[in-house]
Amino acid sequence: MHSGFVLAKADPRPIYLQIIEQVHQRIALGDWTAGHPLPSIRELSAELRVSVITVKRAYFELERDGVITTRQGKGSEVVDAPDLVTRLLDSQLTPAIETLAHLAVQMDLTIDTLHDRLAEAIRRAKEQE
Repeated sequence: MHSGFVLAKADPRPIYLQIIEQVHQRIALGDWTAGHPLPSIRELSAELRVSVITVKRAYFELERDGVITTRQGKGSEVVDAPDLVTRLLDSQLTPAIETLAHLAVQMDLTIDTLHDRLAEAIRRAKEQE
C-alpha cells in the first residue's frame, strides 16, 4: 500500500506530528472516511524510511485523540464518529484565529475592520466552492 505521505525535511516539527497532520487532512477533506484502513505501522515506517517508534507514536496520539482505532491483528482505521470532521476542522481553525488575532493587534485593527475583512474573505471562499 502506498500511502502518499510526504515528509518535509524543512519542517521543524517532529515527523510524528507531520504524519498526524496528514491523517487529519485526509479525513477533513473526505478522502478517508469511517473505517478507512491506515497503512500498518511497519509498512508506513518502511515507506517513509523512519523508525517504527515514530509511526507508532503518531498512531498512539491519533488513537488517544479519538481519530483512529487500532485492533490487535486487524490494524488501524478511521473511527466512525459523526463529529470527527468538525473536530478536525475546528482544531485547524483555532490556531488560525489566534494567528489572525495577533496580526490584528500588531496592525492595530479595530474589531469592526477585522470583521469586515473576514466577512469579505469568507464571501470569496464561498464563491470559489
